[in-house]
Amino acid sequence: MIKAVLFDLDNTLIDFMLMKRKSCEAAMDAMINAGLRMDRRKAMRILFGLYGEKGIEYNRIFQDFLKKTTGGIDYKILAEGIVAYRKAQVSYVKPYPGTIKTLVGLKGRGLKMGIVSDAPSLNAWIRLVEMKIDDFFDAVVTFDDTGQKKPSKFPFLRATEKLGVKPEDVLFVGDWPERDIRGAKALGMKTAFAKYGNTKKTGEKIEADFVLNSIEDLLKIL
Repeated sequence: MIKAVLFDLDNTLIDFMLMKRKSCEAAMDAMINAGLRMDRRKAMRILFGLYGEKGIEYNRIFQDFLKKTTGGIDYKILAEGIVAYRKAQVSYVKPYPGTIKTLVGLKGRGLKMGIVSDAPSLNAWIRLVEMKIDDFFDAVVTFDDTGQKKPSKFPFLRATEKLGVKPEDVLFVGDWPERDIRGAKALGMKTAFAKYGNTKKTGEKIEADFVLNSIEDLLKIL
C-alpha cells in the first residue's frame, strides 16, 4: 500500500533545463552587449561544455567562462551577465503545469510527500520556495544530507527515515532512468517515470512501474 510519494526535483517538478538555458542565454546577451566579442551560439556551446565538466550547479561558471574565452575577468562584463542570469532565472522558476493541483490532490488523500534531489541544499530550497511549493513536503533530502547522489541507496533511505515509512510503501517519481528509477527500484519502491521532463535520450528500456506523460497522471495512478 502506497503511503508516501517521493519526487525528484529538477525536470520532475520544475523544467530545470529550460530555466538554465533561458537564464544563460540572457546572461550571454548581456555580456555581449557589455563588450564580450563572441557569437552567442559559440558562447553557449563553450558555457555548457564547462557545465559538463564542473557540474550543472557550479556557481562560478561565468568566471571560468571568461577566463577560458578571454584569458581574464572583466568584472563589468561579469556583473552584467550575473544580473541578467538572476533576473531571467526568477522568470522561469515555475512548476510544471498541473503540479500544484497534483500536490494538493495527493495531500488530500493523506499521503506523505518528500523530495530526493542531487542538488545542493540551498539551491533546492531556493527553487522550492520560489515556486511556493515548499510547504507540501514533509521531508527534503539533498546531496548535502548524505554526500551521495542517486542511484546510491542512502538519499532514498534518508528520505524514508524522515517520513517514517518503509521503502515498499513508497512511490518514487523521477525523470532520470539510470538514477531515479534504478535507485528507487533497488530498494523495492514503486516507480513512476516522469517522461514529460526527461531530456536525456537513452536507448535503455524504461523499467518503471508507471510512465507519466504529465504530472497529473499521478492522480489517476493513486
